[in-house]
Formats: sequence, C-alpha cells, structure tokens
Amino acid sequence: MRRAVIAFTAFLGGLIFLLAGPAHAGPADCQGLKGTLKLQGQPVNGAKISVTTESGQPVKEVTSNAQGTWDVQVDKPGKYKVTLDVGSLPQNSEVRGGTNVRTPTVYEGNCSTVLFALQPKAAPGQAQPEEGGGSSFWTRAAQLTFEGLNLGLIIALAALGLSLIYGTTGLTNFAHGELVTLGALLAYAFNVGTGLHLIPAAVIAVIVAGGLGYLQDRLFWGQLRKRGTGTIAMMIISIGVAIFLRYVFLIMFGGENESYAQYTAQPGIEVGPISAAPKNFVAMGIELSVLIIVGIALLRTRTGKAARAVADNPALAASSGINVDRVIRIIWTMGGAIAALAGIMLGLSQNLKYTMGQDILLLIFAGVTLGGLGTAFGALVGSLVVGLFIQVSTLWVPPELKSVGALAVLIIVLLVRPQGILGRRERVG
Repeated sequence: MRRAVIAFTAFLGGLIFLLAGPAHAGPADCQGLKGTLKLQGQPVNGAKISVTTESGQPVKEVTSNAQGTWDVQVDKPGKYKVTLDVGSLPQNSEVRGGTNVRTPTVYEGNCSTVLFALQPKAAPGQAQPEEGGGSSFWTRAAQLTFEGLNLGLIIALAALGLSLIYGTTGLTNFAHGELVTLGALLAYAFNVGTGLHLIPAAVIAVIVAGGLGYLQDRLFWGQLRKRGTGTIAMMIISIGVAIFLRYVFLIMFGGENESYAQYTAQPGIEVGPISAAPKNFVAMGIELSVLIIVGIALLRTRTGKAARAVADNPALAASSGINVDRVIRIIWTMGGAIAALAGIMLGLSQNLKYTMGQDILLLIFAGVTLGGLGTAFGALVGSLVVGLFIQVSTLWVPPELKSVGALAVLIIVLLVRPQGILGRRERVG
C-alpha cells in the first residue's frame, strides 16, 4: 500500500506540473452578479445589462462579451435588480417567458449567477413554441433535437471510457468526470498558455491524458487490485480522488470561466430549420468518427476481442493466455484519452471551468446505466437517449429542470429493464 501511495503522489505531482504555468488563472475574489447569454447554443455579444439596487439606485451597466458572458462586482451584499435591454438583443430573438428583469440576492464573498433564457422570436401570425403549435414549434423542436444529438455524443464519448473500465475491472469510477475536466484544461493550457493553435493543443492533450490514464492504473489502481482491494472500497476511494482532483483544478486553474483562444464565437449557418456554428458540425463528425473507430476496434482487433473476453470472465481470459493486466492498462489509456476528447468537445460548446466534468458526471452515469453497465454500445445508445431527452424536454419544462426528466426516464427504464437497454441480465447483482 505504501508503494501505491508514493506512486499516486508522484502522479499528482506530475499533474500539477502540467496544469501549472502561463495558463494559470488563480481564484479571484468575487462578490457580485454574472451570467452568460446564449441563443440556440451561440454566445450573444453586445447585449446590455443594467444593475441597480433594490431601491433603484444605479450600480453599473455592462455589455456581454464575445463569449456571451458579463459580470458586475458590487460593494455590499444584498438584493439587486438586473435588467436585460431587449433592444440590444439580436433581431428575431426574445427572452423566454417575456420577463427581462431578475432580482437576485448577492451574499458576502459570493457571485450570484443570473439566468436569461433566450429563444427565437416567432414570426407574426405564428404560434409561440410554448403554445404547442405552429411552424416555430417544429423549428425549435428540430433545433433542440440537433443540440440533443450534439450533447448525447459528448456524453457518449465520456461514458464509453467509463463503461469499458467498469466492464474490465468492475470499478465504478466516480473520478471519471475529473478525467473529462483534465482533457479540457490540458488543451486550454497548451492552447492559451503556450500559444499553440487549438487543434494541435487538443491532440497533445488527448495523448497526455491517455498517458496519465495508463499511469493511473500502472501506479495506483493496479496496485490496489494486486492487494485484493474490493470494488466497493475502490469506488469509495474514487470518490476521494475525484474531490481531491477537483480542488487541484480549482487551485491551478481558478474558479472563473475561461474559453479557448480559437473557435469561441462563430457566426451560425442555416441547414434547413437548424442553425449552428460550423464548429458544432465538425465536432459531431469527430465524435461520431471516434465512436465508430472504437466500436470497430472492439469487434475486429485482437486487443478489442481480448478486452471483451476480460469483461466477460477475467479468470477464464487469463487461463486462455490473455495478459489481463496489459488489457486493463490499454483500456485505462483509451478511457483517459477518450474522456479528454469529450472534455475538449464540451469546452468548445460551453465555457471552461474546473467543475465541468462534475456537472455532467450524473448524465454520464445515466447514459451508462441506461444503456447497460459494462457494454460499450449500450453506453452510446443510453447517452444519445439522455442527451436527446434533456434538450427536447425544454419544449415543455424550464431549462433549469431539464436534467430531472432524463433521470426520471432512467428510473422508469430500469424499473422495466434493470440490466439496461443493451445490458445482459446476468450482469446485475
């Protein structure tokens, strides 16, 4: 155990070294209001936001930047009035619900997030989406379906690695969300910190994250397995690792939202009823390609067949001459690299922050469990279902509650089919 602790400490030291440097943005004191304005997934630049005290005394007026973000620092905690100037919004857009005023409370030493959900404005004579009819409803439904597929593919990338690791080791890794964050932050460090273009920075980040995934199993998880540590104990350890890494990211990266140097704000292009930035189409192509390549590798290559054999029965696979430890380390390497790619793709669609992996971890588990624990193709199917349901459900429920519906679907499906969509009954229990 002492060797495992020393090895894991060395691994963390290397991780801190990678994240430290010019890209560091230490945590800043914050007491005020902030928010992000997006229309159909794209940041809204130049929107005017005015902040006043509860009594009406002006505090400050700001405009959103190219990333759609804005913030106002205040001297005293208390209740404030935030007004969004609808005249400064893009044409044919409006605030969902029609209310452009928010009255948040600022607490001492904290920043409160103010939400303004924007949507396309229906043409005269057309029914609003909330009314459940008209062509604008179907246009919005098509847009949300596209966004759901995009989100589902990102979740599928992250869920694929988690599912493969569970299938070969039985470990439910709660630190997998931090592997997603790690990929995004490594790409940011190489991109902003060293001045590399995002594409080579992303490639390097994926390679480094894959190497770190290998080292995790070689120096830490593999040592715990050799000592006969049970899967429940390892799961609890993974929770501790997740919390520890999360605060390492906070210390090294900071608590503020950041963005990559390239592809942050692109004009949208129209494809039928769908409007999206070119980066979204390219990202979806990359995600689909990676998922197809990994699927073919699992079915056709010797390593893929060996991984499936280890997942089915490790003892029988070992007796057949398969090097189980070697296969598991390959899976950890692949899982770390794919999770890093998922983090980079997630960072392209939203701002970077140290909790971005934690924020989607529950959705990753939902996708894996819904598709079937330990099955790579089940993770893909389950993740697509989760992503689609989350986005499309906002046709009827507030965006703040969209994840609740996906988890409700998960519960219902598991009540009917406990092993998941593509899982096998004998895997449960």
